[in-house]
Amino acid sequence: MNATASRVLVLNSGSSSVKYQLLDMADRSRLAVGLVERIGEETSRLVHGSPAGGGKREQLGPIADHAEALKAVAAELAADGLGLDSPELAAVGHRVVHGGTRFTEPTLVDDEVLAEIGKLVPLAPLHNPANITGIRVALSLRPDIPQVAVFDTAFHATIPDHAARYAIDAETAAKYSVRRYGFHGTSHAYVSRAAAALLGKAPQEVNVIVLHLGNGASASAVRGGVCVDTSMGLTPLEGLVMGTRSGDLDPAVIFHLARVGGLSVDEIDSLLNKRSGLLGMCGDNDMREVLRRAGEGDEAARTAFATYTYRLRKYIGAYTAALGRVDAVVFTAGVGENSAEVREAAVDGLDALGLVLDPEANSVRSPEPRIVSADRARVAVAVIPTDEELEIAEQSYALVTR
Repeated sequence: MNATASRVLVLNSGSSSVKYQLLDMADRSRLAVGLVERIGEETSRLVHGSPAGGGKREQLGPIADHAEALKAVAAELAADGLGLDSPELAAVGHRVVHGGTRFTEPTLVDDEVLAEIGKLVPLAPLHNPANITGIRVALSLRPDIPQVAVFDTAFHATIPDHAARYAIDAETAAKYSVRRYGFHGTSHAYVSRAAAALLGKAPQEVNVIVLHLGNGASASAVRGGVCVDTSMGLTPLEGLVMGTRSGDLDPAVIFHLARVGGLSVDEIDSLLNKRSGLLGMCGDNDMREVLRRAGEGDEAARTAFATYTYRLRKYIGAYTAALGRVDAVVFTAGVGENSAEVREAAVDGLDALGLVLDPEANSVRSPEPRIVSADRARVAVAVIPTDEELEIAEQSYALVTR
């Protein structure tokens, strides 16, 4: 690697999409941002933007596979003078959803690592195969550049055994790797550190509850910079009510649906992951639409919103007990950053826990980290925009420049 190289290309490869960002770690600036979607279809779309290119460009037309998608990305970068052949490129950082117990920190990718990630596919069948494909294609384009895998589960690897274990037969749990892993780890890591900075303290000095609220949603309890519990479990299905996922559920519901409803395992899987949550309760998974309908008196939307925010309050209370002392409750991701109504409802009635909002501060829309709690609150309530790509870039760059 060029000793002065400071750029990191971050790739997030999905089953039919590739999101990417090129960052310069010398000043943490974004040189390019883009998305390839509907890979494998006639209606594929590539959207690329960079200051060097003078704005946004869009391509429409068939992109057969991930190899062709990444070649198209490379061409767009090259057109802006940011090509993958640049000596300034220090690493390619890849988001990998599931690292199991094997991968608990950013890892340089080689054949052995790829094989181990492949063994984890049963734990993340929708995500890890696509992540592996992205890594293989990037390796084929630049085999001389370090490829770094950054795992969604890694930040949660510090959860103590009593919080990670499910109370099932220990031998069965070990045989099938059944335990709490947690997800959205790069977001929780970034936001918990940013919360400490907002409070003017080191991460080791603060206890934080992070609420990552997007279409997928998760909570974490972070003590002194170390995660001690999180709401998602073996898969991203457990925990909070989400856009299309049910969150916490009596396991016997599955047996009931199979025995009484005659649903297959695959049908139940689809129901709980794709047709539940807000969508299942009221027909919309966009919180803005749920709020609009609730404001017009739609009873299904009101119930969905109440269920969503009640679950948030339960987790805030539970993680307050787990941490013992809380310095801040932090909202992040699309819903957490933008919905004053969700934040208000989530802490409503939690005055006894020290949580009191400042209505005026909470109503302000801003891209900046900010405190929205009242001066008299014992626990800060904060809104901090997440930056998972920057977190992946920082972890990747730190690894290759050690």
